[in-house]
Amino acid sequence: MRQELIDPGNLDDAPCRYGASRMFFRGPGRALDRPYIVFIGGTETYGKYIETPFPMLVEAALHRPCVNLGCVNGGIDAFIYDPVIMDLCQAAELTIVQIMGANHLSNRLYTVHPRRNDRFLRPMPMLQALYSEVDFTEFAFTRHLLGALHAISPVRFEIIAQTLREAWVNKMQRMLTRIGRQSLLLWFSADPLSDADWSARPNHLQTDPLFITAAMIDRLHPLVRSLVVVTPSPAALAQASAGMRVPPSQQGVAAGMLGVRCHEEAAAALIRNLQDL
Repeated sequence: MRQELIDPGNLDDAPCRYGASRMFFRGPGRALDRPYIVFIGGTETYGKYIETPFPMLVEAALHRPCVNLGCVNGGIDAFIYDPVIMDLCQAAELTIVQIMGANHLSNRLYTVHPRRNDRFLRPMPMLQALYSEVDFTEFAFTRHLLGALHAISPVRFEIIAQTLREAWVNKMQRMLTRIGRQSLLLWFSADPLSDADWSARPNHLQTDPLFITAAMIDRLHPLVRSLVVVTPSPAALAQASAGMRVPPSQQGVAAGMLGVRCHEEAAAALIRNLQDL
């Protein structure tokens, strides 16, 4: 497969593209002429503000090319509908799939941008009927939309949460089936993987991955080789943005992200699992 690189200038992580994919990924691009491992996922996999994100740490430890296809604010839709990405995953020795939220995907209630999955495009008739009092032209992002709808009616919002969960499981099953059995799931979040009521958690609509439960993951086990659960330690979380490359205007955003120590713990857990495999 032809690899197309964007001029990196002086930045080691300048964007690159693979083949005819319209998506840009973190560079530098990796050669695809020998066995490689693919990582797909959201902001954490991409490693926004992180000089050496966990895919690069795994690459250094295992001496295997690791193709980072992480997408900032990405969801399943960014990957499942891109034939180049699916081909890369099918040809890989192994594909590590970060578990992403159920809010960043098109479903029976609303559609999102095909590549920037955090962007809300339009409501579907079902959502318009469910919240007939809402002017949906006011919303550009899914999390803003969901927060407003929950504030209007938590009772009606449960229909939304359940619809998104069902859509997420269906799309994950389709994607993992296309990738094949050489895949591994990664839960990388400050929130534990459980079946606890999402609405009972502090700042519940800000959790990542949003709406995902342990029972949903259980339905995917027959399609993958393994599940790696990484909930960073309190010490790692306390480091916050220390060691991250953050522009001054983005300090507030970076403070709520998983930092350098968290990526090191994720890499260590993945390396242990991959060595066993």
